[in-house]
Amino acid sequence: MEYIGYLASILIGIALGLIGGGGSILTVPVLVYLFAVEPVLATAYSLFIVGLTSAVGSVGYFRKGLVNIKTAIVFGIPSIIAVFSTRAFIVPAIPKEVFSIGDFMVSKNLLLMLFFAVIMILASYSMIKKDKKNANEKPGEQKFNYPLILIEGAVVGIITGLVGAGGGFLIIPALVILSKLPMKEAVGTSLVIIAAKSLIGFFGEGGESIIDWQFLSIVSAFAIVGIFVGTALSKKINGEKLKPAFGWFVLVMGVYIIVKELFFK
Repeated sequence: MEYIGYLASILIGIALGLIGGGGSILTVPVLVYLFAVEPVLATAYSLFIVGLTSAVGSVGYFRKGLVNIKTAIVFGIPSIIAVFSTRAFIVPAIPKEVFSIGDFMVSKNLLLMLFFAVIMILASYSMIKKDKKNANEKPGEQKFNYPLILIEGAVVGIITGLVGAGGGFLIIPALVILSKLPMKEAVGTSLVIIAAKSLIGFFGEGGESIIDWQFLSIVSAFAIVGIFVGTALSKKINGEKLKPAFGWFVLVMGVYIIVKELFFK
């Protein structure tokens, strides 16, 4: 199963490089089901893998001038604060046994996996639906809707902290709609935001877990290889056309997690 896991790690990077978001949402299922990592620890590992991979992927966008620094700061600050606080305080505060209904007990691991599955299903909708806006149209004058950006950044940060996904499927539409960025610039800026908040969130861990740095480094290396491959493929393949198919795959994975966690544990 480990070899399949390493292959899947490459695919996570390819998805990030090719469609600009969504790939990181597969990191936790890969860690839990292919590497047998305990779910709470998997969300922490995912933050590091996603953060490092996104940081490497953002370099090319920086070189092409496709990262809007002002937007990254305005959107990133509330997101970083939220993800750091979530990993440092909220996740450690969740009891190992949350509640029970008769003989059915909802544990911390089960709660996080079910919440993660719901996020996957919501993410799949944003990838499947057709975007009527032309991605190449020139944006108007950039105006920040600060209240909405603050709320969106905080919500994305909390979700990232809880489930370990980068949140690109939420960040990119927000940057296009709220900050009026063209699609390619939104992708580059999103990668920078994801990298910053994920890595800071990882290091905001409350000390619950012992980190296997060797394993983490190997999986991250495979994901980084994948993002280089995905970035190269994006020059030849229109990632927007592949996004709906990937969305259906994410939807199936979300449903699979719910069924497996509830009925086949």
